[in-house]
Amino acid sequence: MINRIQDLLQEVQEMKAANAEELEALRIKYLSKKGEISSLMNDFRNVAADQKREVGKFLNELKETAQNRINELKDGFVNEQVSNDDMDLTRTAYPVELGTRHPLSIVRKEICDIFGRLGFSIAEGPEIEDDWHVFSALNFAEDHPARDMQDTFFIQHNPDIVLRTHTSSVQVRVMEKQQPPIRIICPGRVYRNEAISYRAHCFFHQVEALYIDKDVSFADLKQALLFFAKEMFGADTKIRLRPSYFPFTEPSAEMDISCNLCGGKGCPFCKYTGWVEILGCGMVHPNVLDNCGIDSKVYSGYALGMGIERITNLKYQVKDLRLFSENDIRFLKQFESAN
Repeated sequence: MINRIQDLLQEVQEMKAANAEELEALRIKYLSKKGEISSLMNDFRNVAADQKREVGKFLNELKETAQNRINELKDGFVNEQVSNDDMDLTRTAYPVELGTRHPLSIVRKEICDIFGRLGFSIAEGPEIEDDWHVFSALNFAEDHPARDMQDTFFIQHNPDIVLRTHTSSVQVRVMEKQQPPIRIICPGRVYRNEAISYRAHCFFHQVEALYIDKDVSFADLKQALLFFAKEMFGADTKIRLRPSYFPFTEPSAEMDISCNLCGGKGCPFCKYTGWVEILGCGMVHPNVLDNCGIDSKVYSGYALGMGIERITNLKYQVKDLRLFSENDIRFLKQFESAN
């Protein structure tokens, strides 16, 4: 029996298979219940008692060698299969270039990161909204021009369903569900019925911020704006606030920054004023707080909003707004280093 075991051991050591089917046949031949090794195991009971120790040792060695050889051949087939699966035979022979993030995505992330360092969290909402969240809750009068079809996209002529014109609707949804303190930033796409040109589009992107708590003042707003401007445009950036009007804030202001091209000295980009407008802001109107279920006698807050395209224009001197939505690879390649 020992001679038979040694013969099988040599066969197993020299075992070869050209493919997975041949390997399976060899496994069945040697390791299955009716295979050669199992047959020897069945004959082991007839071995003399004084030889069982030696024969048993050879049998175990044979079985272990056969199993290891089968596994070795199997691993070779698996590696070969993985290698073939990973190879795309239709792929171009030229190196595949890595893409880059869109400039609006780059700037949006940078804005969110800056406000994130001030403790603001990101809030998002639907782009198809109702009149209450877009206009009424935000203190827009019934005859406000923003409600006209010339300014707003309405859904199937339904006067109550619109494509949101600003992300302030997200602020309303948060205020309805959450009591102060509230500190959120709302990035997203918005829509307005405008003729498409180098300076305007029917859709664009905004980031709005909202902070509501006890004893929030205009000084808090100004400090947040100054921090943002310096982080986004450089430590030498200056800001100025001009009185303005928005239905949802009182008092309201528009913020300018010192021109980042001429340093405030005056150039064609800033129309020789030394200043460039970037956002609107103000203290949240008491009517807005009350409409959203927040006691305006206890809480106050500020809100601000900016167009991401506007900030991107200033940061990268992009003069045509249409470039952001045309997917021109030549334009997008310019932002690889900013990725």
